[in-house]
Amino acid sequence: MILFLGTRPGQTKIKQLTNTPCPFCEQTGTLTVSKTSNWFHIFWIRLFRISKNVIAECSHCKRVYYKQEFNDAMLRAAEED
Repeated sequence: MILFLGTRPGQTKIKQLTNTPCPFCEQTGTLTVSKTSNWFHIFWIRLFRISKNVIAECSHCKRVYYKQEFNDAMLRAAEED
């Protein structure tokens, strides 16, 4: 019996943080948050999430922030839906 199993990335969700300033350059409305999950699958059917990556990038200064570097305002704005 052949068994196909492995990991695959899920859909990337992108959200613009319009009222949150960048901590580095202090420009408002330039932060974009990207959320991506990695999934374990068998026969290309997703079973459970292995990891979740959340990053924010400023379009003005090109600085990238990982979730551990988010300040309180960035965390609140990123979690809102």
